[in-house]
Amino acid sequence: MQRREFFKKLGAVAAVTAVMPSMSFAEEAKPKGPNEFSYQKALDVITGGKPAKTSSKVQLKVPEIAENGAVVPVTVEVDSPMTESDYVKTIHIFATKNSNSRCVSVHLTPANGKAMFATRIKLGGTQDVATIVEMSDGTFLTAAQSVKVTIGGCG
Repeated sequence: MQRREFFKKLGAVAAVTAVMPSMSFAEEAKPKGPNEFSYQKALDVITGGKPAKTSSKVQLKVPEIAENGAVVPVTVEVDSPMTESDYVKTIHIFATKNSNSRCVSVHLTPANGKAMFATRIKLGGTQDVATIVEMSDGTFLTAAQSVKVTIGGCG
């Protein structure tokens, strides 16, 4: 009987020692990949440090609650005449807390006729979805909306 108890305890000690090295008591930073950009860093790269002005010309349509973060519909419409002298050059869509915050960018010309873009993006959790719109005169307009995600899509 004592021999069995000894081997049970020995097995328990071996299991604990095998698990202990993989447990971390301090939060370690995950290694960053080459495509990981924070929202602020991506914003600075795109705008070149220029401020982006919140504008009612930019309409960002995303659901307030997304049941599945893997397929969140996003539509951006910009009130612009789309003429040779006044048009939307680029629309950028961001998921502000994903590891790679920039989800998609689309380049436009006056030939597009309408400044509008619709897509689906992945959200790793509840966060803001933001859009940055670059105008032909070099100014930047922005809009953002918070989205509550019930099932995460990616990180």
